[in-house]
Amino acid sequence: MNLYFQDESRFGLMTKQKRVLVSKGVKPIGKYQHSYQSFWLWGCFSPITGNSFYWETSSVSNDIFEGFLNDLSKQNPKELKILIIDNAGFHATKNMTIPENIAFIRIPPYTPELNPAEKVWQWMKERVAMKFFEDLESLKKKITEMITELKSELIKSITGYELYTKAFLSEFSV
Repeated sequence: MNLYFQDESRFGLMTKQKRVLVSKGVKPIGKYQHSYQSFWLWGCFSPITGNSFYWETSSVSNDIFEGFLNDLSKQNPKELKILIIDNAGFHATKNMTIPENIAFIRIPPYTPELNPAEKVWQWMKERVAMKFFEDLESLKKKITEMITELKSELIKSITGYELYTKAFLSEFSV
């Protein structure tokens, strides 16, 4: 049995702005690109084991979510995966076949701070902020490099909210 936080995030060619430190009176200079080309990265992250699972798509929908769950269920298929998910419209499971080794816990609406998967996306987006990518392929290459950097200890440190890990470990032995 394992606990996972699931979320998805859009990555695109529009340059993400962030604050930078400059001397007083100096205007920061940086390249900026205004482009609507993007893709979605889906992910599941375990604060218990540091396991992670990623999926890339061009959009989001119920069918894509169902496909994501089916592929996730094949990773370590004997493991019961407790997924903490948000209430996105495409997470509606009414007419969906959920794999037997996946169970859901939904966080309350409008509370992204309760989903540590958001922190993984933040970690990634900080590393591409203020960067200029010529095309989606170069951005995807950078994302792949970052995924490679996300080893289990880093995943646990980013997603390991004590609230969840203590509750899980007090009820289940891993």
